[in-house]
Amino acid sequence: MALTQVSSNKCFDGFQKVFEHDSTELKCKMRFGIYLPPKAESGKCPVLYWLSGLTCTEQNFITKAGSQQEAAEHGIIIVCPDTSPRGCNIEGEDESWDFGTGAGFYVNATEDQWKVNYRMYSYITEELPHLISSNFPADSERMSISGHSMGGHGALICALKNPGKYKSVSAFAPICNPMQCPWGQKAFNGYLGSDKSKWESYDATVLVSAYSGPQLDILIDQGRDDQFLAAGQLLPDNFIAACTEKKTPVVFRLQQGYDHSYYFVCSFISNHIKHHAKYLNA
Repeated sequence: MALTQVSSNKCFDGFQKVFEHDSTELKCKMRFGIYLPPKAESGKCPVLYWLSGLTCTEQNFITKAGSQQEAAEHGIIIVCPDTSPRGCNIEGEDESWDFGTGAGFYVNATEDQWKVNYRMYSYITEELPHLISSNFPADSERMSISGHSMGGHGALICALKNPGKYKSVSAFAPICNPMQCPWGQKAFNGYLGSDKSKWESYDATVLVSAYSGPQLDILIDQGRDDQFLAAGQLLPDNFIAACTEKKTPVVFRLQQGYDHSYYFVCSFISNHIKHHAKYLNA
C-alpha cells in the first residue's frame, strides 16, 4: 500500500515523520505519526502504538508528549494513528466533539450509518501493524500499546482482546468502564446500537474479568485533579476491582495535583516508555 510522506523532522538523531495513506478498513485517507529511532537505521526495532483521546489527531502526541528522547534511547519505534476516519461525509459526524470525527472510540461500528467507515478497532490491530511492518524496520513480533483517555480505553481493549499480541500495555487516565459512563454510552449506542451485549466486547472492565491469556502487566497513571475523573467518565476503581478479582497485575498510580491534559502525559511518559522497553527489549 502506497504511503505519502507529509513531514519529516530530525529529532534526537532519529526522525519524527508523518505519513498519509488510503485505508482499506476505513475507506478514507488516514494519517499517522511515526518516530524512527537511530537504531532503525541499522536493524529492526520494536513498536509502541499510541492511541490518542477525544478531538485529537496524530499531531497531539508527537508535538506535546516529549516521547522521542526516551524512544531514541531505548530503540523503540512509536506509531501514533489518528483517532477516527476523516471526511467521510456521514450525516452527523461533525455535530459533537465526543462522537463522530475525532471520536472513533476504537470500535468496529455495526450500525448502518457508521459501519462502513468507523472500523478503528480493525484499523489499529490489523491494517496499521501490517502497514508498519511492510514499510519500516519494525519487528512485528515485538509490539506494545498505550494511550490517553479514549485512547487509554483503546489500548486496554486491544491488549485484552488479543492475548499475546502486545508485550505490554499502559494508559493515562483511560475510560475504564465505558458501558457505565456518559461518553461510552453515547459512543456505544451510536456505533453499536442498543444491544448492550455488543458493548461488552469493547469495555476493559468486562474484558479483564474474562481474560485468560498470558500475564499482562498493566500500568495506569491517573491525575487526582482530573475533571473527568470527578465527573464519573473514567471509573478506574471499577477496572481495578475487576483486575484484583481476576488476579491480573495492575499498577495504578494516582498522581497528586495532575489534570487530564498533555502536561500530565508529558510528566510521566518516560516512565511508560521504560515500562514498555522492559518487555519489548527483553
